[in-house]
Order: sequence, then structure tokens, then C-alpha cells
Amino acid sequence: MSLLIRNLQSAVPLRRACLRRDTEVLRRILGIQRFDLGLICVDNRRILRINRTYKNADKPTDVLSFPFYEDLQAGKLPSNLTNDDLNLGDIFLGVELIMQQCIGSPEDFQSTLTIVTTHGICHLLGYKHDTEEEWIKMFQEEHRILKEFNRLTGSQLEPLSKSYIS
Repeated sequence: MSLLIRNLQSAVPLRRACLRRDTEVLRRILGIQRFDLGLICVDNRRILRINRTYKNADKPTDVLSFPFYEDLQAGKLPSNLTNDDLNLGDIFLGVELIMQQCIGSPEDFQSTLTIVTTHGICHLLGYKHDTEEEWIKMFQEEHRILKEFNRLTGSQLEPLSKSYIS
């Protein structure tokens, strides 16, 4: 199905072709090519507003995921679907904050964007990190995905954090 990428910000120059290429590789690794997926790139002001509205958090964030299937068991794809149900959900990428986090870091923006997109997709697939146990499971899945991404692309990406956060 389709991958929709919308750039609703002008704070950061964004190469949508690179984001599309990397996300298509991630979709292939996860076997989710038949599902619709939306990536919406926003600035700090907009991600802050969304974070306040939906998460009651008064700060910008790098990623917010809105799964189509809210009660999906971690790592399990929905089954017995019609074409109208082939939607994973939407991911809002706070690209301005992601760029700010890369300043003074050894990580480049495009690599970090791919890693954060991986994190967002994991949320759409039912992974959470409300507890340490959930965080470990999600981190392991991100590591597995990025290891395969690296094998296919020659990259050297790693999940951003190995420590538990809620």
C-alpha cells in the first residue's frame, strides 16, 4: 500500500527522498509494505501542540505515533483484514528537535531520522516503553530491525538509548 510523507515545517531542510527510501527498507524488513503508513514532519511548535493535546506533556518531542490498531500485541500484525483496514497509523516526526539533538553529536540528521522513524513504527506495531520490561523488549526489536537495515544498506545505525525511560 502507500507511504505518505508530508513536510509541514520549514525549520529544517528535509530530503524526503532519503526518508522515503529508508522507510521503505524498514517496511520491507518488517513485512508491512501492504499497510498504509503516514509520516508527518513538523517543527517544535507543532509537535509541542500535539504533545500537549494527546500526551499532556508540555515539551516538544522527537516522535509521536498514532496507531490505527490501539490494542495490537507487540510485534503482531493485524490479521483477517479487508483493504479498508490496511492502515498502520501515522507518525509525527519532530524534525526540528531531531536536528537540534544532532548538533554536537556524532549522529547525523538523516541517520537519526531513520532511527526515530524505526522507534515510531515500533509504537505502531504495539511496542511500548511504560515499564522497564516493555522498554527492553522494544529496544531489542529496534536493535533487530536496525541490524537488518544495516546489513541491507551498509549503514551502522543503533537505537538511540539503551537505558529505560518512561
